[in-house]
Amino acid sequence: MSDARRPASSVLDWAALAVGFLAVHVVLGVLCFVIAPNQPAGDVTGVYRFWIDYWHTAGVLVGIDTAWVYPIGALPPMILAGVLGDGPYLLLWLVLVAVLDAVALVLVARRGRGLAWWWLLCTALIGPVAVARIDGVALPFAVVGVLLLAERPGVAAVLLTVAAWVKVWPAAIVAAVLIVRRRIASTISAAALTSAVIIGLALLAGARGTVFSFVSEQASRGIQVESPVALPWLWSAALGDQGVGVYYDTDILTFQIRGTGVQAVAAVMTPVLVIGVLVLVLLALLARLRRAADEEVLAVTALGFVSALIALNKVGSPQYLTWYVAPVLLGLLVAPRRFRLPAVLVLVAAGLTQLIYPWYYGGVTAPDPVVIGVLTARNAIEVALFVWCLVVLRTVPPEPRLRTATPRSAEDAREPA
Repeated sequence: MSDARRPASSVLDWAALAVGFLAVHVVLGVLCFVIAPNQPAGDVTGVYRFWIDYWHTAGVLVGIDTAWVYPIGALPPMILAGVLGDGPYLLLWLVLVAVLDAVALVLVARRGRGLAWWWLLCTALIGPVAVARIDGVALPFAVVGVLLLAERPGVAAVLLTVAAWVKVWPAAIVAAVLIVRRRIASTISAAALTSAVIIGLALLAGARGTVFSFVSEQASRGIQVESPVALPWLWSAALGDQGVGVYYDTDILTFQIRGTGVQAVAAVMTPVLVIGVLVLVLLALLARLRRAADEEVLAVTALGFVSALIALNKVGSPQYLTWYVAPVLLGLLVAPRRFRLPAVLVLVAAGLTQLIYPWYYGGVTAPDPVVIGVLTARNAIEVALFVWCLVVLRTVPPEPRLRTATPRSAEDAREPA
């Protein structure tokens, strides 16, 4: 009886997942069109579309003709969304992200329906920015990449490298693979070849010194309001300090902190991030020396690198919560019990993030104690996830080794078990 019901149950599972996927993406898409004044799709309609319009009208393309804040791989989806002109730009963007998500979600669901539902729930909790930022294009490539790490490391490296050339953070997963895995030749060669192709195409398109301009553009940024390190100034402003405030940087197109000591701390945060990454590298190498399970160490290290990029960064944005998805899915695949806690913490942080942006973002830009309290709780979870990775890397047990009995004599060896 159970065998007869299994195909029907499987069909119902897939149907429920399809309905859930459509519901999440349609609702988030509608919110992108209707929410004001904190428009969650403002980057798509006001920034990405502007860059492509400017290329069409002035013949100047960011990343090719000028320095740019994003890696060069972010250009193709922005150009593709504009193939029908200005009017349907946001709609085409949302369709593009939905198609990429659908392909990745099917592959995730084949590994486990629960994993697919967790990703859908996380997307819904993060809110409209999960689909209305360039991060939404990089994420499906990274998700499929982590799914293929064990069986197809070369293909996984290609997908993760493509994702990193769209938005830098998937490079953290590639770095974790290079540190933890014992056979890394295929990863190195695939990543190098993919990067060479992308750089070559950019050069053919006319880029020269602009291909790596995103590195210097990011390094020169101040402290962004949503980053954990911004909290002391935000609390000071929320409690009435007139010498501290938030301003909109028209060059970087984001809200940043002004106040005493901001520039000094902003300069220090890059070394702090480097130190945090080096500590993770050391703990991962020590875990390898203890012969801890490679797959588990890889998942924790990947989550640790991504967590460091978020918790120790002077820059912070709501869409950064999508960065957790790929390493957490990897962890749930290889060590579901251990990764139960970070999976729950990410969901909580995602829900708090949507409260902050877009619903109550005015309480961040004009600091309000209640909203800054919510932001503090969200940022505390981000720091906690980084600390969790440090602790777990120290305590991952050695992988159990199979023992084989040694026969006492040749006669013993010939006796049947």
